[in-house]
Amino acid sequence: MVTERGLQVLRAIVQDFVDTREPVGSKSIVERHHFGVSAATIRNDMALLEDEELIVAPHTSSGRVPTDKGYRLFVDHLAELRPLSPAQRSAITSFLEGPSDLDDLLARTVRSLTQLTGQVAIVQYPSFAQADVSHVELVHLGGARVVIIIVTDTGRVSQRVAFLASEPDEAEVQQLKVAMASLLTGRSVREGSKAVAALLEQSTDADRREENRRIVLRVVAEELEDFRQDRMVMAGAANLARSEADFRGSIYPLLEAIEEQVTLLRLMGEMVADEHGLATSIGRENEPFGLSEASVIAGDYDVPGSRARIGLLGPTRMDYPTNLAAVRAVAHYLSRLLDEDDQAR
Repeated sequence: MVTERGLQVLRAIVQDFVDTREPVGSKSIVERHHFGVSAATIRNDMALLEDEELIVAPHTSSGRVPTDKGYRLFVDHLAELRPLSPAQRSAITSFLEGPSDLDDLLARTVRSLTQLTGQVAIVQYPSFAQADVSHVELVHLGGARVVIIIVTDTGRVSQRVAFLASEPDEAEVQQLKVAMASLLTGRSVREGSKAVAALLEQSTDADRREENRRIVLRVVAEELEDFRQDRMVMAGAANLARSEADFRGSIYPLLEAIEEQVTLLRLMGEMVADEHGLATSIGRENEPFGLSEASVIAGDYDVPGSRARIGLLGPTRMDYPTNLAAVRAVAHYLSRLLDEDDQAR
């Protein structure tokens, strides 16, 4: 049974280990935290914490460091979210203001979050299966090249160059544009995907114009499918190399998860948020995903008609209160920007 003072000793050990990266001893706790008791009493508290598997000695005759279980208790019951400073809030505002589209906004978001925290920042794209296509454009670039632009009512923009089978004239480009706009505008991404798939099944490469139309349909189908798929944008992977000493083993599993994305998408999707919309998954809790030496912090952000997550990936030795506060603040700001953009449209 851990006493109230024992919990405060655990808090001190977590805070000091995060600050110094050095195992924490009873003498340093007495000197730094002024418990008003002797080092011998603190050692007794630490022994009880060790019995509960909340702290462990990494080496013989060394101080103690938190275990994954200790970090979990700290996050759930002892961590107090530190409000961001005015300078940090101003940095978020200036970094995110004035984006041109959703892709740009999310890219700015992860760069801002990794600068605030020094961790790998992750933003999950919201699902756009329910979004409506608001605009379709085809622009002839010369030769057999056209750029196909698809815009949804949620602000997502797709631009893709298609290489046609033969060079179209302006009348053919206009006809293709009208046909695609008529097919997709006002329909949801999911409905548009079905309509395009049906036309692809019916069409044949009977002549040059039909072949060009089929190429455009295939490109549109791929772009709409991309709207529907889960994906994410990340920044700060180099921070893992800087904190490599915090990992007992290799950082390769983390780099692999960053590259493949699907592992992180599954993990973030399964994390259960608290009443503040925040979730953490610490150390061995991530073992099914091959990330047993890492911690993940996630927060929900809202998009009109959808919801997605923003988060951080890093070592278990991280500043949880500050990182949780940063995720919450950036998520709230991102939600507000997306809501304002929706109202403006």
